[in-house]
Formats: sequence, structure tokens, C-alpha cells
Amino acid sequence: MSVLELCDKDVASVRVEASAADAIRLMLDRHVGAVGVVDSEGLVAGIFTERDVLLKLALTGRNPETTPVLELMTTPVELATIDTRPGEALATMLERHFRHLPVVDSTGKLLGMLSIRNLLEQRIDDLSHELDSLEQYVTNDGPGG
Repeated sequence: MSVLELCDKDVASVRVEASAADAIRLMLDRHVGAVGVVDSEGLVAGIFTERDVLLKLALTGRNPETTPVLELMTTPVELATIDTRPGEALATMLERHFRHLPVVDSTGKLLGMLSIRNLLEQRIDDLSHELDSLEQYVTNDGPGG
């Protein structure tokens, strides 16, 4: 399974010219904890997260309406590609304490935003199916059983 299949269908992103307020409104509207920041070609320039809001904006006195997201976003960004395996992405996210990982194509164009929630939900589904199969195997009393 590709990590792109685990991402929300409609990726949340803002252009580098956007204000911090624009990014925050999008995060609130979409109920997400991060947005990709992209240039005019759709290439990832950075990522703007809830942590960026707290660490770089909340108590600074800066006006989110006039502060460019470009000044607050995290860069450089760790990226996943469509070839990144879910287990590999999860290991990276846990190791580096990331909750979001942009998924890009070979040119760096943003395709999706992978969240640790997406990965954990998928892993729970896999384990539930495995448990169901094991329960069925154990309780199946065939001939000679």
C-alpha cells in the first residue's frame, strides 16, 4: 500500500505568499494539524504546523493577518514519496517526533499530507483483521480437531 493512499483525499496547502492567518483558518476549516506551503508550481517550500503556531507566533505579539506564513513555516521539510512504505514513514515520524509528513512526486510537487493518525488507523485495521483471522483459525473445529 502506498502512503499516498492513506492521506486525506484533499491535501491542505497554502501558497508561500499566504498569511499565517490564512494557513491557520485552513487548518481549522479542514480539521488538520498542518498545511503544506507550496510555491507557484506546487512544489513544497515548507510545512506550517500547530507547533509553528505555538512556538513561533502565539506569544510574539505578531499579527497573524500580516505575518507571512513563509516567515513561520518549518523548512527544510522531511518528505515522503509515493515509494515510501507506511512502516518506513511511521519509523521516520516516531524517530523525528513528526506528526505530519508531506508526500511528493519525483519533482517535489505536493500530492498529500500523511499524518501519524492515518498510519496508526491503518495499522489498527491491519491488526484487527489479523486478530479476526487468528480467532477464526483457533475456533474452527474441523475434522479430527
